[in-house]
Amino acid sequence: MSVYTDFAAFRASHNGCVATIGKYDGLHIGHLHVLDTLNGIARQQGLPAVVILSEPHPEEFFAGDKAAPRLTGFEDKVEFLLAHGVDAIFKMHFDQTLSNLSAEDFIQQYLVDGLGVHTLIVGDDFRFGHGRRGDFDLLVEKGRDNGFKVMREGSCELAGERVSSTLVRQYLQQGDCEKVRQLLGRYYSIGGNVVSGKQLGRELGTPTANIALDFDKLPLHGIFSVLVTHRDRQLQGVASIGFNPTIDDSRIPRLEVFLFDFDEDIYGEHLSVSFVKKLRDEYAFPDLDALKKQISVDIEQARDSLDSATAI
Repeated sequence: MSVYTDFAAFRASHNGCVATIGKYDGLHIGHLHVLDTLNGIARQQGLPAVVILSEPHPEEFFAGDKAAPRLTGFEDKVEFLLAHGVDAIFKMHFDQTLSNLSAEDFIQQYLVDGLGVHTLIVGDDFRFGHGRRGDFDLLVEKGRDNGFKVMREGSCELAGERVSSTLVRQYLQQGDCEKVRQLLGRYYSIGGNVVSGKQLGRELGTPTANIALDFDKLPLHGIFSVLVTHRDRQLQGVASIGFNPTIDDSRIPRLEVFLFDFDEDIYGEHLSVSFVKKLRDEYAFPDLDALKKQISVDIEQARDSLDSATAI
C-alpha cells in the first residue's frame, strides 16, 4: 500500500518517516529539488520517504469554483511521486475540521502522533494551521520539543523568475509549452483513461481517444501537438482540450486526442498526454466541413512540430 488516509494503517506498516508537505501541484523543478532532498535523507536514516498531500487543495475548499485551475490531478501526482522514489503518500482530507485545527494541534496530531516524523522538509513559504498561523519557526520550536528535525528548502529560480505552480499556470494559459517544459523539466501532461465519446471524430475521418479528466477546470485550452504514452510506447498526435464549441455548448471540459498512424481499441486504457506546442485557440466553425478542413491543417502542423520532439 502506497497511499494512506489514516494514521493507524500507516503506523502499522512504518515506524516513523522522513516527510514533506505541500500541494505539489504541477510537480515543477522546485518540487523535484525537494523530493531529491527528501529521498536522500530518508535513505540515510533508513526511513520511508513520505509526501503529505491535501485533497482538495485548501484554495479549492475555500474558494470553490473561483479557485485557480489545478495543474495535476491526484492520481497523476501519486504516479509521479512513486516513480520518483517516494515510498508513500499520506492523503489528508481537507475539510472544515482540518481548516479549524490550530498549527500546534496539527503538529501534534499529524506529525508527531500520527506519522512519527523524524525529519520534515518544507518550502521557504510554507504556512499551515488555522489562519495560516503556523510557520517554519514554530515547526523548529515544536521539533525541538518532540524530537524531530525541520529543514527548509529555498526557492528555485529559472531565468530570474521564481519557479512556482502559479508561474507554470501563467505560461500554460499563454500557450508557451516550451517555457512550461523548462519549469517542469518535462512537457506538461495530463493522464486519464480512454472513455466513450460522441464518435464525431470517426465521422470526420479522425477518430479520437477521449480522456477522462480528473478535474473540472482546465489550466490550458486549445489545439496542441502532443506526445502520448501508452503502456511502454510513445505515440504522436494532435489534441483538443477545451469545450468543442463547434459541436457542443455544454461547457463540459474535454480532452480528445487523434493519434497518428494508430488503429487499436484502447477503451478503458490509460494514456498520458504531453503538450508539446500550441497550434491555435479553439473556436466555433460555421459547419462540420469547415471543421474537417481545419483538422487536416492541424494534423499537418502537428506532425511538423513533432519532428524534433521525440522524448518526453
